[in-house]
Amino acid sequence: MYIRAFTFLHVKQINAKFSLINEEQLIANLKNSKTASKAFDELVRLYKERLYWHIRKIVINHDDTDDVLQNTFIKVYKNIGGFKEESKLFSWMYRIATNEAITFLNKNAKKSNVPIEEYQKELRSSLQDDELFDGDTIQIILQKAIAELPHKQQLVFNMKYFDELKYEEMSEILDTSVGALKASYHHAVKKIESYIKNY
Repeated sequence: MYIRAFTFLHVKQINAKFSLINEEQLIANLKNSKTASKAFDELVRLYKERLYWHIRKIVINHDDTDDVLQNTFIKVYKNIGGFKEESKLFSWMYRIATNEAITFLNKNAKKSNVPIEEYQKELRSSLQDDELFDGDTIQIILQKAIAELPHKQQLVFNMKYFDELKYEEMSEILDTSVGALKASYHHAVKKIESYIKNY
């Protein structure tokens, strides 16, 4: 793909280690009051980096990401007892993180009296002034291109392109059909490629 060479804020491909986790045992330990605390520490250790970057691509700012990540883990801890294991643990957590990030954006966009897409554009336009962002010019252009996408397409593009999630996993997280996700990703890629070529 034309844009495959681009990266975002040191996004790390750390998916491989998650296949080694005994998820059933971890969930059992989380739901057991005697082992919950230790299991939760393990959960945070395993997933904090992956969730951080997922949230960061939505809310952009590092400090805001830390706040949303903390809220995400608080919700996970409080609601793990009600997790019915109908989906993978990470899919459930991604859904919570996504909802927390979107809620955060909506709240701040409302305060600024602008649509959420406009608010995200403003956030991405400030990346060059973010001392924690060391991306080069082409990465800035990519982020501007992503900012032009409708909000749902931004989510789909980030989760597929950067996080390398399968459509089936994305379907669980976003509660959207695989067919609709494929169409959203296809449209997002075309728009981004067009934006970059014409920049």
